Amino acid sequence: MMSLPFYQRHHEHYDRAYRHKALQSTVSQYQKEAKSKSAVYAQGSTAYSRGSAAYRHASAADYSLESSAAYSHDSSAHALESAAYSYGSTAYDHLSTAQSKRSAAYSLDSESLSKSSAAYSHGSESVNKLAAAYRLGAEAYSLGLKDSNIMIEDQSYKMSPKAKRAKQSLVSEDKENKAMDYSVPIFTGHEVSISGITDTEEERIKESAAYIARRNLLAKGEGVSVSKVATSASQEEHHEKKSRKVAIRESAERVALKKTLEDTQAFHKKLNQDKLLHAPEFVIKPRSHTVWEKQNVKFHCTVAGWPEPHVTWYKNNVPINVQTPPGKYVIENRYGLHSLEISTCDFEDTAQYHASAMNVKGEISAYASLVVKRYKGEIDAGLFHAGTVSMPLSFGVTPHGYASRFEISFVDKFDVAFGREGETMSLGCTVVISPDIKRFKPDIEWYRNGVLITPSKWVQMHWSGERASLTLTHANKEDEGLYTLRVVMGDYYEEYSAYVFVRDADAEIPGAPGAPLDVQCLDANKDYVIVSWKQPAVDGGNSILGYFIDRCEVGTTHWTQCNETPVKFARFPVTGLIEGRSYIFRVRAVNKAGISLPSRVSEPVAALDPADRARLRSHPSAPWTGQIIVTEEEPAEGVVPGPPTDLQVIEATKNYVVLSWKPPGQRGHEGIMYFVEKCIAGTENWQRVNTEIPVKSPRFAVFDLAEGKSYCFRVRCCNSAGIGEPSEATEATVVDDKLDIPKAPGRIMPTRNTDTSVVVTWTEPPDAKELVGYYIESSVVGSGCWEPCNNNPVKGTRFICHGLVTGEKYIFRVRAVNAAGLSEFSKESEPIEVQAAIGGGLLHAAPSPPYDIMVLESVRDSMVLGWKQPKVTGGTEITGYYVNYREVIGGVPGKWMEANIKPVSERAYRIQNLKENMVYQFQVAAANLAGVGTPSLPSKPFKCEEWTIAVPGPPHDLSCIEIRKDSLVLLWKEPVYTGRSPIAGYYVDIKETEATEEHWRSVNEKPLQKRFLKIGGLKEGVSYVFRVRATNQAGVGKPSDITDPVVAETRPGTKEMVVDVDDNGVISLNFECDQMSPNSKFVWSKNYEPIEDDSRLDIDTKGGKSKATFKDLGEDDLGIYSCIVTDTDGVSSSYTIDEEEMKRLLALSHERKFPTIPLVSELAVEILEKGEVRFWLQAEKLSGNAKANFVFNDKEIFNGEKYKMKMDQKTGLVEMIMDKLEDKDEGTYTFQLQDGKATNQSSLVLIGDVFKKLQNEADFQKKEWHRKQGPHFVDKLGWEVTSDCNVLLKCKVANIKKETHIVWYKDDREIMVDEEHDFKDGVCTLLISEFSKKDAGTYEVILKDDRGKDSSELKLTNAAFADLMNEVCRRIALSATDLKIQSTAEGIRLYSFVNYYVEDLRVGWMHNDAQIRFTDRVKTGITGEQIWLQINEPTPQDKGKYTMELFDGKTGHKKTVDLSGQAFDEAFAEFQRLKQAAIAEKNRARVLGGLPDVVTIQEGKALNLSCTVWGDPTPEVSWLKNEKSFVSDANCILKFESGKNVSFTISAVSTLDSGKYSIVVKNKYGTETSDVTVSVFIPEEEAESEQEKNKEDKKKKV
Repeated sequence: MMSLPFYQRHHEHYDRAYRHKALQSTVSQYQKEAKSKSAVYAQGSTAYSRGSAAYRHASAADYSLESSAAYSHDSSAHALESAAYSYGSTAYDHLSTAQSKRSAAYSLDSESLSKSSAAYSHGSESVNKLAAAYRLGAEAYSLGLKDSNIMIEDQSYKMSPKAKRAKQSLVSEDKENKAMDYSVPIFTGHEVSISGITDTEEERIKESAAYIARRNLLAKGEGVSVSKVATSASQEEHHEKKSRKVAIRESAERVALKKTLEDTQAFHKKLNQDKLLHAPEFVIKPRSHTVWEKQNVKFHCTVAGWPEPHVTWYKNNVPINVQTPPGKYVIENRYGLHSLEISTCDFEDTAQYHASAMNVKGEISAYASLVVKRYKGEIDAGLFHAGTVSMPLSFGVTPHGYASRFEISFVDKFDVAFGREGETMSLGCTVVISPDIKRFKPDIEWYRNGVLITPSKWVQMHWSGERASLTLTHANKEDEGLYTLRVVMGDYYEEYSAYVFVRDADAEIPGAPGAPLDVQCLDANKDYVIVSWKQPAVDGGNSILGYFIDRCEVGTTHWTQCNETPVKFARFPVTGLIEGRSYIFRVRAVNKAGISLPSRVSEPVAALDPADRARLRSHPSAPWTGQIIVTEEEPAEGVVPGPPTDLQVIEATKNYVVLSWKPPGQRGHEGIMYFVEKCIAGTENWQRVNTEIPVKSPRFAVFDLAEGKSYCFRVRCCNSAGIGEPSEATEATVVDDKLDIPKAPGRIMPTRNTDTSVVVTWTEPPDAKELVGYYIESSVVGSGCWEPCNNNPVKGTRFICHGLVTGEKYIFRVRAVNAAGLSEFSKESEPIEVQAAIGGGLLHAAPSPPYDIMVLESVRDSMVLGWKQPKVTGGTEITGYYVNYREVIGGVPGKWMEANIKPVSERAYRIQNLKENMVYQFQVAAANLAGVGTPSLPSKPFKCEEWTIAVPGPPHDLSCIEIRKDSLVLLWKEPVYTGRSPIAGYYVDIKETEATEEHWRSVNEKPLQKRFLKIGGLKEGVSYVFRVRATNQAGVGKPSDITDPVVAETRPGTKEMVVDVDDNGVISLNFECDQMSPNSKFVWSKNYEPIEDDSRLDIDTKGGKSKATFKDLGEDDLGIYSCIVTDTDGVSSSYTIDEEEMKRLLALSHERKFPTIPLVSELAVEILEKGEVRFWLQAEKLSGNAKANFVFNDKEIFNGEKYKMKMDQKTGLVEMIMDKLEDKDEGTYTFQLQDGKATNQSSLVLIGDVFKKLQNEADFQKKEWHRKQGPHFVDKLGWEVTSDCNVLLKCKVANIKKETHIVWYKDDREIMVDEEHDFKDGVCTLLISEFSKKDAGTYEVILKDDRGKDSSELKLTNAAFADLMNEVCRRIALSATDLKIQSTAEGIRLYSFVNYYVEDLRVGWMHNDAQIRFTDRVKTGITGEQIWLQINEPTPQDKGKYTMELFDGKTGHKKTVDLSGQAFDEAFAEFQRLKQAAIAEKNRARVLGGLPDVVTIQEGKALNLSCTVWGDPTPEVSWLKNEKSFVSDANCILKFESGKNVSFTISAVSTLDSGKYSIVVKNKYGTETSDVTVSVFIPEEEAESEQEKNKEDKKKKV
């Protein structure tokens, strides 16, 4: 019951102020329609009768408008779908309490039918309330007519549905002293079908709309009349007893009224929109019959409907043809009575019959069964359908007459189906139930993935009485799954299941992804809803960029996109919804190629407050009692709401953050709305998110946040009184996806299933959260093309992939899905060939024959046989063996006889009741789940006689396990026949398979007591066979049959058993197998005997892993533990636990139980840069729960000003820092660690000299730190010798700035440098070239600026200088080039170059390893950078090896050259040549000097040139003028005197004498020429006259 809030009367504007305009227009139209279709109200008046109970027969038409329950005719717009109720009928005297009874009246064609009124006795007042109106064409219901209570509901209005629930009383019966303060209209409704929406959703949608309309009506305060009736507690109450006559009359009136209402109801049922058109309905349905053979039977039914339905009769869903056979069937129709008569029934007539009635309005069927019985004794098989099995002997009948057990079988079953989106798919199955009892019909249920399916727009179901079918009218990927048909008969049921696959429809755009699926609406509220979906399996070849969400208002076809940019997270909050309206949603995926087809639309959801939705579901859409009780207390008005509570972030992604909160407790009666504020974490800059429209819902999605940043949020409430205080802010929330994309699944293992399917299993990815399921893909090996195996994510880690091609090899991969996205694909599985599991794809699934049958023991009347397991088991384990035998008489075999009826599991069997001395042959057949295989070939004949030999019989059942490349384990069973004494041991023989019998050799020299042996020393790849012989006191018995050949090899994927000790100290053996088949099992044994006592060992197997855990490892557990995996290719392994291994494991277990934290380093101390003292230790690993305690001199110390303590669990580093060490800090420091159960501690003792040294170092370091606050030296001044043998003084500086200066000094005298250092590299240098003794001294460098100065000094004197010079000399010596040979005119020179030479570098020369004594002929010297040895006038005695030794003061450096042989000859020849050339050069003719290069002389002057020439012999002298021979004449006199003086004289030169003159001197050693150019010029006056003279001469010639 909803009360009327006061704020809606006094604050009309509030709820309307924030209402969307579209909603206002909708409600307005809603109200107008209500006015035109509302019922006509009869206006009544109230009559007061003190102590009377008068009955008014026709007072309904004369009511006063002043009545307290009167309704204004003009206010009928607010009485949506209302029905008029009358309150009160005749007053009754019942336990002295006035009872309120109800009556009703309705108005038809503007005519009011007043059938009842009521007088109510209430103290001294009676209140008559009557309003009855009913419009023409409405449907009236009269339900619950008890104790004169009549309720009429008007279902004429289409927007407010009638809830499907039991009718409630319309008038509350309270105590007589309660007042009725408010009367409100009553709302009822009529169901209207909306296409595409389920019935349940229709009701929710229409209830939502009706509720909003009612609330808006009450908010305006219209249509509500208030009347207060004064009562007195002291007023006397009057009661009157009715007479029998009055009571009878009232009862008759009620009956008449009821009949009238029922007639009217029946009449108006026909006045629907289609007038007289009605769908068919069965008034009388045909009933089932059970008859005896030869009898006739007739089915009857009556059908109503208009137009008159056409009726067709069916037998087992096949229309009955009355002509075949003639006279068998008679079908009649007489005035709506239809009948089917079957003549002379026989057993074949047992079937299900049904009549189908159809007209233009629809079709309907009614079913009945016919059972024809035969006389066949006590058990009547005629109760069953034809073709079913006989009734079991245990069949019984319950007290109710029903069978106590039903046999349900499925025939013509539906198989695995494949479809495509948009197609229609049908599944069907014929159901046979025995016995068939007509009164007991089965319940047919369909399930998808274990969830019951209900009929809807997408799913249709049909049960014909014999066949169940399900139709998917428009298949979608949501429809993919495991479909199960369940047939229920009482408490018993049977099921049949098959998978349905639905592929994506063809994309409209090539390369576009598949459509998303399973769109759902979550957390719907007034103005927003969260939409979720599942990602598609097909991405079109390009990764999906995101999704678009579309919405559509129910009743329209306009789709609106909700997000501008694609969202990757598979949940999205849609905001901006209009309260009270219903919406459907769809999702589209987008990639680079384009946008996918839209998904299937979601179920409709109404934008309502969850509280309102819950109220509507629990009390849907009226009827209201018309009465609201309100206390006299005045409501709190104008109250500013308090802050919301419980604000939290319920979802955070990269795109949005969703907030949730609870309304405040302090809010008054007025509705509230909310403002949301945000700020960046760490600031107080709050910004309002929804600035324009407040939020109505206690949920809000915040968009447009910066990814990666942290935000805080808070919420304020508001109403008409103002805006309240904010809530407490949330914790800082990082805008990022809280849900990570899952990791790839692991261990993909395919196994065979059928010839078209494969079972794929995998392991769940680690740290997976909120997994939706998995997608599986398959690919034909080598194709590179991957196809999805499922299009709807599957739960679990196992899936059957159907639709594969038989014989093809496939690989598989799996990816996990959650809302954050799809994981990477798993690793590809191993290839598997698609074949049926049983039989491995062979023609026969039964096992092959056993072989090598032998006799293990023979007595007078029995023999024990042994044989080997079949080589082909048929794909499943052997379940047993069958043995046959036959007699052989005279070489002629007899008939085979069975030795055992039940299969034997061992490969040894004793055949009893044989004949002594008879010869027998045997054969053995193996059996598995597929059946019994082919028997073996007959064995060789064996004679049944008593064995009397003293030695044992042969061991049997040999097998090889744990086969590796160099070893294997051989097992066998003891002989059945032990001989005359107990077995003392066994000998194992071995040979290569291809070797002859002579190559058998024994593996063991002494007999083995155990029936197993690990044989080592095998050759890899070699095939071996083995046999075993038993021995006793009498000797060694007959060998066993040899084993099958075994190749010594370690097969790929072989895994060994490993021992493990967990954190709790539990010791276990673990074995893993990835080659298992569905039937494989782990079989554990100790010393190769099955483990039967589980008191010391727990074995746990999960999937492909098995673990054997020791409960308390001790001496009783020593031995060899092995594990064999059945139904595999010999997968096995073992582990030996001896005393040493046991001790090791127990020690490790104790360490794990009581662990210590391993330390990387013990507690240590170091001095930090500022002189602080740091104590630290480092553990290998610490968890987040690790703790540390710090102790000094046995007292715990804590973090504070003196001690700064820190522990980093990630690195395991624990440290404590002290600013300084004082004298009182001398003592012992201890760090104590605890991490769960693990503990450890480390101590450091600082006393005496150790403490003093540490204290001094701390003080020094502190001073150093202060020094380093200004410019300072990081590395003090030092030296180095460069590759050029120069000395470089260098130092490294720090904390330098632009104003810092550097000054160099030597012996306190400043060194002037050419350029200032820029300090870019932090290094200061001073280069000293060709360092020598003069550079010795004390060098100093000083740094200084306004922050201080620092200096560094380097002494290069005495020993320091000597060390430097040694290094300089060493570098010079190292720079020396190889000795080279040079010939000169004087002799031969040997030389080498160095960078430069210093006196400290001593040079020595040796000839043939003997020191050279220097003379004038052989001498050494240094010229610049050349060190040489000169040999003048060399002789053959100078040949040999020459060595130059350079001594740097510590080490000698030698250079050697060989001056002998060709080297000497070439050098000597060159010397001779140079010597002769020197002589020729010395004696050749030459001009020594005197002649100028150019002579300029005036015409007429005398020219005299002279020079000196020399040569031995005296040279010849000649002259050239202009390269022509020139001799002395009168003008030019040439002289050569004394063999050396040459002169050239011209007494008066003229211009003709100008030219180039050359003197040529020549003797036998050479010729030399010297040139001189003579230029003769004429003075200016003479030149002019000469020019005039030349002109005159030219004129004369003309």
